[in-house]
Amino acid sequence: MGFIVYFILLLIIPIWAQMRVKGAYKKYSQVHTSSGMTGAQVARKILDDNGLYDVRIEETRGTLTDHYDPRSKVVRLSTDNYYGTSVAGAAVAAHEVGHAMQDAENYAFLRFRHALVPVASFGSNASFFLILAGILMGASGFILLGIFAMAAAVLFQLVTLPVEFNASSRAMEQIVSTGVIRNDEERDTRKVLNAAALTYVAGALVALLELVRFILMYIGMNSDD
Repeated sequence: MGFIVYFILLLIIPIWAQMRVKGAYKKYSQVHTSSGMTGAQVARKILDDNGLYDVRIEETRGTLTDHYDPRSKVVRLSTDNYYGTSVAGAAVAAHEVGHAMQDAENYAFLRFRHALVPVASFGSNASFFLILAGILMGASGFILLGIFAMAAAVLFQLVTLPVEFNASSRAMEQIVSTGVIRNDEERDTRKVLNAAALTYVAGALVALLELVRFILMYIGMNSDD
């Protein structure tokens, strides 16, 4: 029964988080800011106000595909957010600029996350096969290797949390101080940012639960020996 509850949680947590962020984004995409600035204009203003004139802004296809590319120094905004004047679009644009600000300031957690990318990528891909091989062959050594590989991927997700929270904090500060939104619009903007943050929290929680499960499996196999 415990395993059933565990797997249900693994399934429900990320779905719930995705529903929250999509629901908040859809709702506040219909609410326009008093400033009437598009997402692209919001991003450009915040960048220029912080002296980041070399960071470009580009439109990208899709929905909620917005991101900051540190290699090209480009803030990419999805079409609706690039041209739209909604609270949701302003929040997302400001959040991505928050990452550009982190990059310019050599924000420690951002640098650490970048350094972890190759290790985390390998760990995410290899851990499943190593653990599966260990289970099928009854070889706890393979499971241990898989646990170390998975731990690297989990560490990446945990480090992502302060990066995202900090970017959202910067976003709120900037769009308020620059006059993009009014005081009565702060609550709606914060809801969008908080909902987005939930997806990262959910992802980290699920990854951590999986890691703990395999650690307990490894301990159980060795205690049986």
